[in-house]
Amino acid sequence: MLNLKVPFGTAKMVRVTGAKYLAWEDAFEVDFEDGLTFLEPHATIRKANKISPKAKFDHLEIEDWCRAGFFVHYDNGQIAEVSWAFIRELPPKK
Repeated sequence: MLNLKVPFGTAKMVRVTGAKYLAWEDAFEVDFEDGLTFLEPHATIRKANKISPKAKFDHLEIEDWCRAGFFVHYDNGQIAEVSWAFIRELPPKK
């Protein structure tokens, strides 16, 4: 699989046009305005947002003001915020 993520802090903002949870992959498919689609593992979103391991995915919503990301809602009330940059950039180096 080709990795199209760029170094941290170098990506240009591209609007999210769609996002969906793929249960069989335990990952999120995220579509962007420029036609690229990324598959982001659920585990990385959980870890970055400190989501309880017992929390179950409930639903997601795309941020509708400027489509700069999406929110993942869990059955225990926790919410993970996922920005376009989290999907399109590599993590910062330590």
